[in-house]
Amino acid sequence: MPYSNIISRSDAAALIPEDVASDVIKRLPLASAALSLFRHVTMARAQQRMPVMAALPVAYFVNGDTGLKQTSEAGWGNQYLNAEEVACIVPVPETVLDDTAFDIWGEVQPFMAEAIGRVLDAAVFFGTNKPATWPTAIVPAATTAGNTETEGTNDATTGGVAGDISDLFGKVEAQGYDVNGIVANRVYKGKLRNARSTTGEQLTTPEAGTEVQPAGTSVYGVTVNYPLRGLWPTVGAGVPEMIVGDFTQGIIAIRQDLTYKILDQAVIQDASGAIQFNLAQQDMVAMRVVARFAWQVAQTPEPENVAGAYPFGVMLGK
Repeated sequence: MPYSNIISRSDAAALIPEDVASDVIKRLPLASAALSLFRHVTMARAQQRMPVMAALPVAYFVNGDTGLKQTSEAGWGNQYLNAEEVACIVPVPETVLDDTAFDIWGEVQPFMAEAIGRVLDAAVFFGTNKPATWPTAIVPAATTAGNTETEGTNDATTGGVAGDISDLFGKVEAQGYDVNGIVANRVYKGKLRNARSTTGEQLTTPEAGTEVQPAGTSVYGVTVNYPLRGLWPTVGAGVPEMIVGDFTQGIIAIRQDLTYKILDQAVIQDASGAIQFNLAQQDMVAMRVVARFAWQVAQTPEPENVAGAYPFGVMLGK
């Protein structure tokens, strides 16, 4: 009896059910801060060219009634959106499915979407396992631009943590961008709840230049987005704990929506090619989810932009 024969993917293609749902817009914004804050576009190909204004026109006063009007120009550059694949496979023995009183796939599917969102956020914000075709992640790029602040720089007389956040806003604003979004570690919920004035009152209304909502939901009118657990596994000195910036300058492109497929006639291999599971031979099934995303920072120039301007800033832990 041979043991090496298998039903290949092409052999079983007609038997493998495929469920395609428009889940990126419905599910992932709940799991992904990047998809919640950046604008979305769809892609028709693996790569899409995005023309971006690179030079702004300049106007001049005219000298007197017969003065000569000067000329100006505008310039455009190209940014590229490169779609990269994110995937997750969850195998389950058929006996487990048979003996379970719950809909395992119904329970697992939302968590698979969360896993996709977490991977996307880690790549966009921190560069963790970032595809080489994507631009530098936000935290290292903001650090290079000098847009960092360390928590604890301000004492109670200058606003404490609220003053630190204000100073971080100021660094982004000084480079020509307005802060319209915040992504923070959950530890900031407590820090913002505990923000106090110099006389001990909770900072719930504008006071001494600070405005913080007691539940930690917004700062200076900007909503704070707290991603799923796991994006920030550690906190402490020098660790990025908050990201602020102009999220209109970034774009998430969706090449392929969340696509689920139930596999029952496939093999699952590791990176060396060794077979870990033979679904048919071991009476197993697996759910696979695949999505394809691209991410880019447009960095549209503003008149007040400085050299090396970047639209995001990072708060470092103390």
